[in-house]
Amino acid sequence: NSRRAASLLKDSISFTDVSAAGLFEGHDLLRRGFTSVKNELLPSHPLELTEKNFQLNQDKTNFATLRNIQGIHAPLKLQMEFRAVKQVQRLPFLHSSNMAMDILRGNDECIGFEDILNDPSQSEVMGEPHMMMEHKLGLL
Repeated sequence: NSRRAASLLKDSISFTDVSAAGLFEGHDLLRRGFTSVKNELLPSHPLELTEKNFQLNQDKTNFATLRNIQGIHAPLKLQMEFRAVKQVQRLPFLHSSNMAMDILRGNDECIGFEDILNDPSQSEVMGEPHMMMEHKLGLL
């Protein structure tokens, strides 16, 4: 079990879940459930790790297909566009849909779970704009 747990942790991608309120909000029990050390260390279901890495795996597959069909320049150009789009953001306390990233990935015409039930702009929690900007600029 320890080898399996170590391999799952090694294969996982760490990312911070930042909502509309940013890093300064408390723990939301309705959205995230109760905190548990076991839940933070191991995925609760075997498919959870696959679902977390779905977009990364899909991007890798698309880049490999593009490279085989069009050559090395196509995935490199697309990766440069992804990086450029990721750098353009709104202020940290404002909700950003990142429509350009959806267009690049081809998700602009798809309606998914997160489009309906995960809209931070409709959230009742709003962060303090001044504190969030100072944290982003490294003044805090």
